[in-house]
This record gives sequence, C-alpha cells and structure tokens, in this order.
Amino acid sequence: MAGNSEDEIVSDDVKFGFKRAEMYELNLTGTATIYDRHVFLCYKSHDTWPSHLESSDSDPLPKLFAATLKARKDDIKLKTVLTICEVREDIGLSDGDVLIFPEMIKYRSLKESDVDAFVEDVLVNGKPWTFGPQEPISGAYVFVCAHNNRDRRCGVCGPTLIEEFSKAIESKDLKNEVYVTACSHVGGHKYAGNVIIFSADKEGKIAGHWYGYVTPNDVPVFLDEHIKEGKVIERLWRGQMGLHAEITDKVNKQSVSNGTTADKKENVPVETASQGCCQGAAGFSCCRDASAEGKEVEKKQGRLPTCFRKWDKPEVFTAIGVVGAVAFVAVAYGFYKKSH
Repeated sequence: MAGNSEDEIVSDDVKFGFKRAEMYELNLTGTATIYDRHVFLCYKSHDTWPSHLESSDSDPLPKLFAATLKARKDDIKLKTVLTICEVREDIGLSDGDVLIFPEMIKYRSLKESDVDAFVEDVLVNGKPWTFGPQEPISGAYVFVCAHNNRDRRCGVCGPTLIEEFSKAIESKDLKNEVYVTACSHVGGHKYAGNVIIFSADKEGKIAGHWYGYVTPNDVPVFLDEHIKEGKVIERLWRGQMGLHAEITDKVNKQSVSNGTTADKKENVPVETASQGCCQGAAGFSCCRDASAEGKEVEKKQGRLPTCFRKWDKPEVFTAIGVVGAVAFVAVAYGFYKKSH
C-alpha cells in the first residue's frame, strides 16, 4: 500500500503539481485582478470548501457575505475583492474573522446576522463597525490558494507550499512576523502555485503582490527578499493590488482595436473587478459572468513568427496587437520598478 501511495503522489506532482508540463509556459505579468481592497473571511478548513463556496447553501456565512457585497456594489467606492481564507487558531485566525487590506485591520467573529451592518459600516461608509472592535494587525500575511475542490492544481501545490512556508517561518524565527494560511480561488489555476503576499514595501506602504508558478524552492526567496527587503520577485510576479489599472485599460483597448475579444484565445488574460466587486473566492464574481474564468487564455510564448504564414490577416493583426500589449505592460512595469 505504501508503494501505491508514493506512486500516487508522484503521479499527482507530474499531472497537477510543480512538475506538470504547463509550468512556466505563460507570461505572468498583468494576470492579477485589478482592485483596490482585499477582504478575507476566515471560514473552516480548505479541504472542506466546495467548488463554488460563495454560492453553497451549506455555507450560509460566505454565501450571504458575497450576496450582500454584490447587492451593494454600486455603493462601495473602492474596488473590492472577497476571498475566503482558512481558520488558523495558531496565528490568531478564528472562524468568522475578517481581514482587510491594505488597511491592515481585523474584525472578529462575524455572524450571518451581522453581515448587513458590517458591509454598511465598514465597506460602504468606511467607518469602524458599530458592533465589533477594530483590531490593527501587523507583519506580513501570505495567502496560498489550496482550493482543491475548485481545481486540482491548487489542491496539490497549495498545501505543499503552506507546509514549506510554515517550516521556513519556524526555522527563521519569524512566527510573530509572518503568517501563512490557505485561501480559496483567486483566479488563474493554471499559474499554481498561486501566492498573494501583503507586506510593507520599501516605502513602508502595504502592498498586495500576486505571484504564480511558485514552488517550494522559492519560499526562502520570498521570506528573505520580498518580505524582508521589499523586493519584487519579477520572474513570478502576476501583479499588485492597487496597481496597473490604467495600464490594463490601455492593454484592453489595444486588444479591442485589433479585433480581440474576451472569447478569442489571443486575448491577454487579465482579471478585473468592477467597482465594489467581490471576486476571487471560489470563482464567484459580481462584476462579470463567472463562466469567463473558463475562457482564460493559455497562450504559448514565441510562436507568432512561424505561424504567420498559416493565419488569415485578422488573426495576424490580433496577434501583433497582443504582443504589443504584453510589451507595453513589461515596459510600464520597468518604469514602476525604477521609480521605486
């Protein structure tokens, strides 16, 4: 039996884990959601989450929270993403706790009966919650997508990364400075392992950076360089909370001007959050058709020159437009880096 178990682990790693064929196939820059604020609801364990957690009748708290955000989206000034994170009592995360970034605040023990008032006070009006104390949080928070029932790739990569982060945090004596937990779907399962890190940048501002194709070998780099020194790990970088809104708008306009639509495979895969939108957890979206997740592009790099002769003119123009758009994002990111 032990041999079979080991064989299954190896098979999973090859099919869904860090050794799968699609690793490093796609350009990551610009694939993160465009938004201004991230809300995490702590709820149960990642291995109990159904595929679409926020629409599950058996999980009333996240379902009600998501529905309320959707109903009030026109009243919420900041573009807001809602994601579920795993309860971790050892790092002070209990069932019903709510974390809000970049504000770095926590509210405890949200219940179904509290949701309307909480959204009204905190997310719509930007005030402290009337019925619960606001607690400041500090340090760095690492969220790793481990939503196995949503996609097997995150289900295989996520827990391994969480374990590796936990070991490294322990060995480096960072237990009071860095906190890691699992989170639900954030978009882009093909980029697994997917990691979001909220920590202070070089200027002391809280930034939420999205990373993809993260492996256990990358964990020390994130702790030593990203969290400790405020450096962005460019080769794995997907985007940042509060950044690239204008850039992505230009990329989208460039794509549209060349005939590219959201249904065509040449389009650059960019997740967007409309004003006051709650998107991220379990694939739930209040700003666009959730089925669009399945239309994300799996665009291979470096194929354009050899294929031009086989394409019609509209396809060639579309490809040229997308290449130009990706180049624009890369150049813009270079300017961002120099300015910081």
